[in-house]
Amino acid sequence: MEEIVLYEKQGDIGKITLNKPDKRNTIDLKLLKLLIEKFNLSAINNDTCVIYGAEGKHFTVGADLKYGYELLTNKDRMEEAVEFLESWQTLTRAMVAHPGIIIAGLHGWVIGGGFEHTLFCDLRIASDDTKIMLPELGVGLFFSNASTKLLPRIIGEARAKELMILGEELSAEEAYRIGLVNKLCKPSGLNRTLNKMANTIISKDHLALKYAKSFINENQDLSIDSVLARESIAMITTGKSEGLRTRLEKFVKKEH
Repeated sequence: MEEIVLYEKQGDIGKITLNKPDKRNTIDLKLLKLLIEKFNLSAINNDTCVIYGAEGKHFTVGADLKYGYELLTNKDRMEEAVEFLESWQTLTRAMVAHPGIIIAGLHGWVIGGGFEHTLFCDLRIASDDTKIMLPELGVGLFFSNASTKLLPRIIGEARAKELMILGEELSAEEAYRIGLVNKLCKPSGLNRTLNKMANTIISKDHLALKYAKSFINENQDLSIDSVLARESIAMITTGKSEGLRTRLEKFVKKEH
């Protein structure tokens, strides 16, 4: 049986791929557990960068609603239903804990929790056929993956409320314009763009990258004085690293 979530390691780059193209990469408990497993494995493997993508026409149309309906209407499966809902949050915790830079490659439909869980990716690249929608309120569901915090942080409170409350389709161009995705490309160039960006990232100092990711994520909720203190520690630590000495030596020799 073909795996529905793929993982491969190519040097310092890990690749995690949704692989249910015939089902539009719908998300059920099995897929969520595998995603959590693959992100944890990638962290253990110390991947400096992770490319997170999907096979097929769509990145994911989100939760498998038929599966979700069966869970919520069958009292005998209530425990599984709770596990399914909590696993969305566990996935974000796994992504938060990953020390590497995570790049999402979006295309086609990206709906509901299928988009919300990408908000903790460090970068989002979208092909120009990408369409994003958060329809939860219209069907009586609620948002997941810390999106009620992350989405306003990324695009501002007013635009976040618009997307979440109205649930209207958002085009790739508009997502780029408001800063929800970092780059646009043609569908045929998505993999090439992701690989190029990943290779640029792994060319950076790996210790400094880890500090950059964690500090940008965490320092927004700290006082200026606390941020200054944390940055001082990071500057001293990276300043003592062999990586810095090697890179500076190359730069100095190049200058002369």
